[in-house]
Amino acid sequence: MKTNDVMLQTATKVVIFIILLFAVHIFFTGHYTPGGGFVGGLLTASAIVLLMLAFDLDTVKKILPLNYVAMVAVGLLIALGTAGASIVFDVPFFTHAYDYFDLPLFGKTSLHSAALFDLGVYLVVVGVTMTIIQTIGEDE
Repeated sequence: MKTNDVMLQTATKVVIFIILLFAVHIFFTGHYTPGGGFVGGLLTASAIVLLMLAFDLDTVKKILPLNYVAMVAVGLLIALGTAGASIVFDVPFFTHAYDYFDLPLFGKTSLHSAALFDLGVYLVVVGVTMTIIQTIGEDE
């Protein structure tokens, strides 16, 4: 039986946008303050779970046709690749590179290879969390 939760669905559309913006903010500020890929991934997964609560699992699968197991694999490859790059460049393990660049909209900005590692962690956290939630949700 499908219920008509118009208020919940309307509020969810607004709140998900706010949660995802905050997740992106936390992801990119993770180099200088607490946050990063893990917390950003948990916030993104919580937004998707809220979407599943407001709508049903099949509707969310149509909106986001993602293979979360493949997302975990790609995230692990990115995280291990950035960690392993230190071996290739003959520097201590987990040594990350950074430099300052003049970007058109942002001005002088530092770019870190740690952001790639955080991207891998982000993908793993979202993939694992959503795989667990979907597995529990599909169980009848």
